[in-house]
Amino acid sequence: MQENMKGTEPTLIDNLCGHFRENSQVNPALYTRYGIKRGLRNADGTGVLVGMTRVSNVHGYIVNEGEREPIEGRLTYRGINLYDLLNGFQAENRFGFGEVGYLLMCGTLPGHSELEAFEHAVAESRNLPDNFTEDVLMRAPSHDIMNKLASATLALYAYDENPDDTSIPNVMRQGIGLISRFPVIISHAYQAKRRYFDNASMYLHVPDKTKSTAENILGLIRPDGQYTLEEARLLDRCLVIHAEHGGGNNSAFATRVASSSGTDTYSAIAAAVGALKGPKHGGANLKVMQMFDDIKAHVADWADADEVYAYLLKILRREASDHSGLVYGMGHAVYTLSDPRAVALKEGARPLAQEKGYVKEFNLVELVETLTPRAFAEVRGEDVKTMCANVDLYSGLVYTMLGIPREMFTPLFATARIVGWMAHRLEEIAMGGKIIRPAYKPMRHTPRFYVPLSERP
Repeated sequence: MQENMKGTEPTLIDNLCGHFRENSQVNPALYTRYGIKRGLRNADGTGVLVGMTRVSNVHGYIVNEGEREPIEGRLTYRGINLYDLLNGFQAENRFGFGEVGYLLMCGTLPGHSELEAFEHAVAESRNLPDNFTEDVLMRAPSHDIMNKLASATLALYAYDENPDDTSIPNVMRQGIGLISRFPVIISHAYQAKRRYFDNASMYLHVPDKTKSTAENILGLIRPDGQYTLEEARLLDRCLVIHAEHGGGNNSAFATRVASSSGTDTYSAIAAAVGALKGPKHGGANLKVMQMFDDIKAHVADWADADEVYAYLLKILRREASDHSGLVYGMGHAVYTLSDPRAVALKEGARPLAQEKGYVKEFNLVELVETLTPRAFAEVRGEDVKTMCANVDLYSGLVYTMLGIPREMFTPLFATARIVGWMAHRLEEIAMGGKIIRPAYKPMRHTPRFYVPLSERP
């Protein structure tokens, strides 16, 4: 299609877009008029209610006498607080992502033998099918790793002897395969991107069945395959934090919508990858880093609160950064006083910032977190005392300190979130509900009649 479009005159595209704007767009004010809650919040603030889930829950405030009362944010996986999971893994001095995968997909904490069997199954499935890297990842490389991850996920369908069986055991098997292979796919796709788009050397490492997911990711990405235990532990913390975020997140909903149609696992997960890529969802961490590039380029003293504050005002007034008027990484639809993911990530990032020489950058991020609510209130004229940093404010800095290239930020998010997506797919299938079919309000009330081509102006 792209080859066929090369000779198309720009004016044709402009005309097509012009007709679309004239005839297809709906005035957003009509959503309010008809009581349509697109982008609005129900009374509990968690979004428009579309279903039920036991997978996880996002909690940002309570309603008391009809009034919202902010609270410290809580994120639970199968009812277990995220902080408790992280503290448990840290106290026992072990990696936790495998256990979180078991918890989310199976609904309960595993025993020692159960966890061992699950992690063994993941380890044994890490290798990609024969010639997959050469035939799928390198033959048609992409400058965007998320697009390559989506197409590679769809390609795995052809290597599955039983791809369309939606029984729980078969979907569980497919989920374990995807969990194990995502780190290899994104790493090899990144190396192909380096070779064909960056004119750089390509290093294709083999996954290690004896290592955790975090260790494999670092070993696969880095040219020498070397990393420290502390680096791997922090990356594992990132994976646990990003593993799931309630049934209402965009990519989880994409998984459930696709799954409700009865489609195969690879199609459903590819849909989720496509949703996560967007800059309003998983791609937000890249927008945060681009914003900080702009701040660092235009603020002489990163530690000067007055200078940083003045520049935040310019950003909010659409005079700086990408002129969107947004301070990326600040605010959340549900969390009020705090985003537990940001709190947990910030806690893990501080020691690494000191070790890696990123203290100035870390302090700048912290300063933006502190100053943005006041700057927002000044520009918007609203009381936003409860605006908190979200996970994206710190995740990009953590990945940077770990030496992970920016084009891998969102693919890493997907590598963590695959366990949440699979949990939602399994739950949707088990519920056996009807196909999810959102309704849209038709906005044309008067009939239009066909006019023969010869009679049109």
